[in-house]
Amino acid sequence: MGGGKYERGDAIPSIEVSKKIADAFEVSLDYLVGEGVNASFDKKTVQRLQDILNLDKETQSVLFRLIDTMIRDTKAKKAYS
Repeated sequence: MGGGKYERGDAIPSIEVSKKIADAFEVSLDYLVGEGVNASFDKKTVQRLQDILNLDKETQSVLFRLIDTMIRDTKAKKAYS
């Protein structure tokens, strides 16, 4: 019977081991286990979101307007292509 105890489901890694696995793959724990609000985000995306939240409100507003414009334009291009 191949595979280790984690692969077979015979054991569950500790939080510390899970964190090391997530760090090795450069993903969040949410992403690793497929749960939570950040489950679909890689670690870099989560860090960017956290960094944006630490900016002043005016800078956040500028960034969000830029992001919204890019999303709107991309959707429009897809709709008309």
